[in-house]
Amino acid sequence: VWKPSPQQISNRLGWLHAPLETSANVKSIRASLEPFTNGSVEDVVLLGMGGSSLSAEVFNNIFGSAPGFPRLQILDTTDPQIIHGVTEKLNLAKTLFIVSSKSGSTLEIVSLFHYFYNLTAEKPGVSANEHFMIITDEGSPMLEQAWQLQLPCVFSNNPNIGGRYSALSLAGMIPAALIGVQIEKLLQNAAAVASQEKADFFSGKGDSTGCFLGAALGTLAQYGRDKLTLLLPPSWKPFGDWLEQLIAESTGKEGKGILPVLNEPQMDVSAYGKDRVFVIFNHNEDEWGSWITQLASVGHPVLKIRINGFYDLGGQMFLWEMATAVAAHIMGINPFDQPDVEATKKHTKRMIAQYKSDHTWPEAQPSLTEGDCEIYGEIAGSNVSAVVTNFLSSSPQNAYVGLQVYLSPSPEINKALDALRAAISRKYGMAVTVGYGPRYLHSTGQLHKGDAGRGMFIQLTGANKLDVEIPDSLCQQGSSLTFGQLKAAQGEADRLALMDKGRKIIRLHWTKDAAAGLKNLLSFINVLP
Repeated sequence: VWKPSPQQISNRLGWLHAPLETSANVKSIRASLEPFTNGSVEDVVLLGMGGSSLSAEVFNNIFGSAPGFPRLQILDTTDPQIIHGVTEKLNLAKTLFIVSSKSGSTLEIVSLFHYFYNLTAEKPGVSANEHFMIITDEGSPMLEQAWQLQLPCVFSNNPNIGGRYSALSLAGMIPAALIGVQIEKLLQNAAAVASQEKADFFSGKGDSTGCFLGAALGTLAQYGRDKLTLLLPPSWKPFGDWLEQLIAESTGKEGKGILPVLNEPQMDVSAYGKDRVFVIFNHNEDEWGSWITQLASVGHPVLKIRINGFYDLGGQMFLWEMATAVAAHIMGINPFDQPDVEATKKHTKRMIAQYKSDHTWPEAQPSLTEGDCEIYGEIAGSNVSAVVTNFLSSSPQNAYVGLQVYLSPSPEINKALDALRAAISRKYGMAVTVGYGPRYLHSTGQLHKGDAGRGMFIQLTGANKLDVEIPDSLCQQGSSLTFGQLKAAQGEADRLALMDKGRKIIRLHWTKDAAAGLKNLLSFINVLP
């Protein structure tokens, strides 16, 4: 259906059966989790990246923890300030860590596992083994390690389900069950949609919603409308982050791709280019007024999806998995691989190996320094303002801007990024996406390197206020790398990988106050005519 190598495809189709397969195991799942939901655990911390964490984050942000169930926190970062902050707030004696990794070898997850396991093992009176749960694939190195540690709670997931298609498998359902989500209802909703999709498809009437949605998005992308602007109700906005990874990583390859655009400020309909398509969930005239009608009247495709309660999430997840697979078929690409993700990993491993060998980093030299701001990359201009405005002005037709943020998130930083994004969209008429690193590497990173090459990337980095050591191994002292160093290496590695692919990218690094630097950057753009 997608490519001439059927074996590579057939071993990634487990998601089609996940609703029923997982439903059959709900009782055993609940029995396994009972020791952690009886009041003995106050906090659950999920260590995961991409598909191993995003669905859990959606369930947590939309449902929250039911009364009497533990709190859930997702840790999908190598930022030392965040890791330190989480560590300071936890009562390790009442914390459960879920280590979730499909491959069992993801660098960030292994590093976080080593750190929190050793930290817990050092706590007097606490048995670390009782506070760790593993979710991984059959045959992964982490599964073997779990048996060696004799961890009491280990889940082996279906290896025929790709990470971004795993929401309705153990990877998504176990964290959801731990916070009291009625996973039976999610899975029943998903199974009902799957059954209806199958019936509609084989009826020959062409009524399958998932197939229609996918065919529409794939065809529109073929005609240049490859910026998928998602308009979600406020209570459903967390769903967008999961959709972003599913669509971007599945379609962004071989010079093609559909770029999801989330949480974009509403602009006048005349500001949008002919590269846009809009999907609105629960069109509400009171919320949107005539804006949606105006979009359609000037020729922008607008697709509408009806959602009801939060348990529709199960069905929506299956629906969008189906739609994404169909869109990829229309575009002639394999939705289940990620051929360009490895490029950043190779650069990261090379830099870490060099540092561990001779304690030097192969860092680039700044092309320009102004105050506490250093700029890296090919630049045009003699100051920060000129460099940034010249860079954005050099964008090709139907370009987009990707803000890659390697800063510690805070309300101040997030507010500045929202304002910066809105200003760039307004001044240059381009879609602007924002992704925190290294999180985005497991979401939109594939598309950045694999699409048609119209992305304009601005990497935003800053000095770490503190750092946290990464243990070299479990249960042993010694560290040859810190999380701050790993985070810096990942950002530089992705910059190099993007340059290798011929992408346009500049990096702005603030040695002191990144928040003030972002505000200055915003002021440069706001004064433009």
